[in-house]
Amino acid sequence: MYCSQDLNTKDLETSVIVLVHGGGFGAWCWYKTISLLEDSGFRVNAIDLTGSGIHSYDTNKICSLSEYAEPLTSYLEGLGDAEKVILVAHDLGGACVSYAMEMFPTKVAKAVFLCAAMLTNGNSALDMFQQQMDTNGTLQKAQAFVYSNGKDRPPTAINVDRALLRDLLFNQSPSKDVSLASVSMRPIPFAPVLEKLVLTAENYGSVRRFYVETTEDNAIPLPLQQSMCGANPPEKVLRLKGADHAPFFSKPQALHKTLVEIAAMPPVGAS
Repeated sequence: MYCSQDLNTKDLETSVIVLVHGGGFGAWCWYKTISLLEDSGFRVNAIDLTGSGIHSYDTNKICSLSEYAEPLTSYLEGLGDAEKVILVAHDLGGACVSYAMEMFPTKVAKAVFLCAAMLTNGNSALDMFQQQMDTNGTLQKAQAFVYSNGKDRPPTAINVDRALLRDLLFNQSPSKDVSLASVSMRPIPFAPVLEKLVLTAENYGSVRRFYVETTEDNAIPLPLQQSMCGANPPEKVLRLKGADHAPFFSKPQALHKTLVEIAAMPPVGAS
């Protein structure tokens, strides 16, 4: 196990970590992870996806995954040719990161899926959630669709019932973090959830992938995380014991250690 004190980030393939939040969240949710990683010598960038966090766009107007992921893809596009980053995706952020890996495979050293949607080619996040709707009453009860184009048109966003936030997302998290989330969360855009991803072996498949499981997760339960890893095996699966769907709140130290461990894994074939 790597001890962050012994780690010299200069020796790593990259010391830049980009954090990509999940549906309804924003860059704010990573505040503990950002400070822990920076203290260990990493350069950290937490991105607000379109219509999330303090990004001032109407969530209901987001029509595609590319629009939702645009702050991430334009960040990657702006990197120099030799620059690489580690992408860390939470929840629906997994679809955005997969999309970015397909577009910019040479700029992503590693992709970490943290209780995230790790989809296969031709699948959507909705396909994954559908699987789990059948088994999970809380998720069904907790979400309310928003129809800003009228009831006769498809939903534009999903709201999570504030009263069920703790049960669904934060069952192991400190109450001050639940309070932060309850005033900061925004609706989840529906179009990106619906969109089927196009992922190729040459691009997406060329990037090293890691999955981090959360054992007490009520939103994407462990069996669903495991079935995604079975359908689309990553290089390695790591586990955060006692973590809920918001491990950056419930298990910040263990999450930090795991991210440092992944960052320090040498390129395949390196001695």
